[in-house]
Amino acid sequence: MFGACANSKDSTKGEGGEGANTAEAAHPTKTAKTTTDKAPGDDYVKPSDEELRKKLTDLQYRVTQESATERPFTNEYDEHFEPGIYVDVVSGQALFSSLDKFDSGCGWPAFTRPIDDDDVVEKHDTSHGMDRTEVRSSKADSHLGHVFGDGPKDKGGLRYCINSASLEFVPLAEMEKRGYGKYLKRFEDAGLWPEKKDQAMTEQTEKAILAGGCFWGMEELLREIDGVIDTEVGYCGGENDDATYKNHPGHAEAVMITFDPSKITFKKLLTDWYFRMHNPTTLNRQGNDRGSSYRSAIFYYNDEQKKIAEEAIKEVSESGKWEDKIVTTIEPVKNWCSAEDYHQDYLQKHPNGYTCHWLRPWDADDTNQK
Repeated sequence: MFGACANSKDSTKGEGGEGANTAEAAHPTKTAKTTTDKAPGDDYVKPSDEELRKKLTDLQYRVTQESATERPFTNEYDEHFEPGIYVDVVSGQALFSSLDKFDSGCGWPAFTRPIDDDDVVEKHDTSHGMDRTEVRSSKADSHLGHVFGDGPKDKGGLRYCINSASLEFVPLAEMEKRGYGKYLKRFEDAGLWPEKKDQAMTEQTEKAILAGGCFWGMEELLREIDGVIDTEVGYCGGENDDATYKNHPGHAEAVMITFDPSKITFKKLLTDWYFRMHNPTTLNRQGNDRGSSYRSAIFYYNDEQKKIAEEAIKEVSESGKWEDKIVTTIEPVKNWCSAEDYHQDYLQKHPNGYTCHWLRPWDADDTNQK
């Protein structure tokens, strides 16, 4: 690739420009595959060039077979963070996991490591007058990109900068069906598999939609509550029924919570958690975020939820936990729209990402919070 060492969106250099000889960080300990079961691509035999040209798009062929580089910031997986794995578009060999993907700002997908070190081959590359380390797939010898030594230090210090055109994404929900079941253990260890939504369908559940500033931080705290089965971020309460991050007039950033009422009631969800994790006294503002998108709001599905919300606000107001007046609105659920994939589970994907939410340490003596 031609330019991935510049970690900013104003870069015009290719995957490697200045400082491209930074792949000198020590490699982390090799990661063993989870089982000895076969997966697609394990026994791959490369076909003729004619067959490859028929299978691949022009861009895929030029990248994987001729070591070309796709354009930064406009490719398929640069800002893609859905759980799953990325496989060689040529052979189907599993190469990278969403668990190791991070936003480097370079304009191409970036990973801290491959799924297994044996799945990639590194070669010294002096093309274009630069000194770099090329990365190729071990089965099909596909050009993937380059590896640099400026990745997250706590993850080994490497940044695998990879062309989207060399990859195919396999969603977590399809991995087992498509033959990649042996790679599920890490997702299971991360609490992402089996998927929570499957659990929600087998239990008696209720839903609630809460807003209190940037939905990244809200979701991260809500997901940890005992009794919460699933969380999803989105937009609610606005004018359009096809809201997006760039177009959501009147909507608030919100979190839809699926919960087990036998473990936590809607009232407790509000009084013990919601009003602790954000400041309900700041109008249309939370932390550094300003505007009605960041308002404090409880969206109700029915009259019972509306009544409980009113009771919760009254109870917290009278408790003196917050010195200033609570300005949380109570609104009917209107035009809920799920947010884009890259917003879902954001702080799970970016542990050091932005948040302005934390749980206030309420107890009998903790009053007058700021």
